[in-house]
Amino acid sequence: MLLATSSLFKAGRFPLEGGGGLAEMCLAHETYGTLNAAADNAILLCHGYTSNPHAAGDGTGWWHNLIGPGRAMDTDRYFVVCSNMIGSAFGSTGPGSVDPATGRPYGPNFPDITTSDMVAAQSLLLDHLGIGELAAVVGFSYGGYLTFQWGVSHPRRMRALVPVATWNKSRGGPETVTQIEDRFAQCPGWNGGDYYAGAEDGGVLDMLAEVRVETLRSYGVDVALRDQLGSEGAATAELQKRGQAWARQFDANSLIVLRRAAVIFNAWDNAANIKAPLLYVLANTDQRFPADELAVPTMAHLKASGVNGSYVEIDSPYGHLAPTEDWRKWAGALETFLDQHSAIN
Repeated sequence: MLLATSSLFKAGRFPLEGGGGLAEMCLAHETYGTLNAAADNAILLCHGYTSNPHAAGDGTGWWHNLIGPGRAMDTDRYFVVCSNMIGSAFGSTGPGSVDPATGRPYGPNFPDITTSDMVAAQSLLLDHLGIGELAAVVGFSYGGYLTFQWGVSHPRRMRALVPVATWNKSRGGPETVTQIEDRFAQCPGWNGGDYYAGAEDGGVLDMLAEVRVETLRSYGVDVALRDQLGSEGAATAELQKRGQAWARQFDANSLIVLRRAAVIFNAWDNAANIKAPLLYVLANTDQRFPADELAVPTMAHLKASGVNGSYVEIDSPYGHLAPTEDWRKWAGALETFLDQHSAIN
């Protein structure tokens, strides 16, 4: 579903890296700030696996503390564009979109896509918005995959890269796709992924809510909510509420399509393509992208590949969500990095 705060860019036929294409490509996005006359003050922001393009503009934006007047991504200076990705479920072309050939949702017949395809779609959006050289590409989690992909695929289009709570190749193999498929196959209304007609009572929405709560717990959101709300019970109730709300917005097939793309993601092998300075950000309690496992070899590899890289580690109890929940602990480093490499004179 397209969020009320989002806009929709529509393009014609969109070729895919693996062959074939989409008859029409739509990309949901939101913007904050103003594009300057030189069209070179834009920051492209890429969101996480199950998230959406509403990053700022009000208190519900997932990185509103980092984006806005006087903040690390200062909208008095930068034009911030947060783009959804193709394959997702927030208005962009994905499995829940209508296939023009059948008049029904693509569902399990949605074609395989790659992170390169996602970046190519975003590039068309930037062209449509009149944006030239990007001040930076910044991405959180899955959006960090796209940030690295931008760096290796379009190395001359940005002045800086900031991948956050992520890595430059896949974490997990094909078994992670099978696990998602097998889980939803338990739902009586799954119908091989063509579940849309019976979504309300076929068990898929309940399973989506369950998956969401588990995901939020693995991200460390339960710890943050317990600290904010004062008790485990209140935190659990809020997690359930968030899970149910998200289940009505997202698409189970998008979980599969985006995971398939993640499994084959690999910007490690092409790190030497990266030309822009890079700030790599991890958190010391993140179990998805563990700093103690990834930081040293990744920074060594980037250096060996000729990348001008620097590293920030967030000391936080909030796991994968540390960059969001403990934003104060790295906002200064982000602002300084952007000032050094992306700012407009």
